[in-house]
Amino acid sequence: MDAAPDRPKGGLFYGWYVVATVFFIQTVACGLGFYNLSVFLKAFVSDGGFSVSAVSSANAAFFLANGIAGLAVGWALDRYDPRILITIGAIASGVALACAGHVRSLPELYAFYILFGAGYAATAVIPGTTIVARWFNRERSKAIAYASTGLSLGGIIFTPISVTLIQTLGLQHAAYWLAFMFIVGSIPVTWFFLRARPSDMGLAPDGDPVVEKHEHGGHLSDGVGFDVAIRSRFFIFCTIAFVFSMMAQVGALAHQFRLIAERTDNDHMAALAVSLMAAGSISGRLIGGWALSRIQSKNYLVGVMVLQTFSYALFAITYGSVPLVIVSIMFGTTVGNIQMMLPLIMAEAFGLRAYARILSLAQMLITCANAFGPMVVGVLYERGSGYGVPFAFLVCMSALGLAAMIAAGPAGVPARRPT
Repeated sequence: MDAAPDRPKGGLFYGWYVVATVFFIQTVACGLGFYNLSVFLKAFVSDGGFSVSAVSSANAAFFLANGIAGLAVGWALDRYDPRILITIGAIASGVALACAGHVRSLPELYAFYILFGAGYAATAVIPGTTIVARWFNRERSKAIAYASTGLSLGGIIFTPISVTLIQTLGLQHAAYWLAFMFIVGSIPVTWFFLRARPSDMGLAPDGDPVVEKHEHGGHLSDGVGFDVAIRSRFFIFCTIAFVFSMMAQVGALAHQFRLIAERTDNDHMAALAVSLMAAGSISGRLIGGWALSRIQSKNYLVGVMVLQTFSYALFAITYGSVPLVIVSIMFGTTVGNIQMMLPLIMAEAFGLRAYARILSLAQMLITCANAFGPMVVGVLYERGSGYGVPFAFLVCMSALGLAAMIAAGPAGVPARRPT
């Protein structure tokens, strides 16, 4: 049997259209979801009359719901069309956003974050990176870097839009527009362009000729099983490293807008800083996509974690518009890289055999731990009347993550097993 062509004559390998689609979906989902958490925190405090610690604690429910739902998403990705999962997630997120302006009590606040977090899990990182990983082998780091750049672009585009809408229309009316943008920006492009795996189109990863061992278009027999992977030293310590690093990062992201608005007395300056942070995140991802073909993944990640720890120390002591913008950009370069590295380093270490389940378990543990970042920062802020002590706490968390990553040992690529 002759090998199928790797792409139409004169055309681009369809995997790059998948990358562009995931990029677009993550721009919308993360811009209106992850990066908007700090905007919602301030809106619920200002418009809803909730305390900072109350909203920070409720914010934790977003990450708990995201982590638990993500575990189910990882299981479902091996069994169902990911377009169905993304559609369900987008609708759930849109419903949550539409209800944001009607939140009046603490139980309603928790319900908002729980529904929003569960919907976000099915829309953004886990399905997107899993699909991209299936479409690429040799160019996986570049493809994941490009696709995940949407995470950062979303902050640049949607943070200023959200702030302007909330200030102009109020949270109740702005929430309807945010919900509309989430649903319309996610669902149509998913069904038009997204495909679960190369074999759905008679292709193989990277546009290589199709051969018999390409099961589901992605060498899914390559790598180690789920039980072996989760008991390995690398999985355990790498997950611990991301638990502490992401706990610190999410705590900083949830409070960055309010910290800068408070220290500059200017909401628009705070929105600009968040947008420039997201721009720094894009630059960091693109630099990472280039550098990872030349530097060992673990060594690169350790360097990024060092820079992230230094950024928190600067946030703790920095005042003034220009210095805070500079620190935000520095912080942004680490945000983009650390978020990108988990799916990439798990694929490199364990292959694609049980990738969705391995990633979703790690993501669940990390995301549930993330819930405590914003909450602890909020509690420390109210007890200490400022952000100096809370960000010193984030320095400690980030340093613990760095130590765990060093202790994880080498991320060896497992030998390929016969089909």
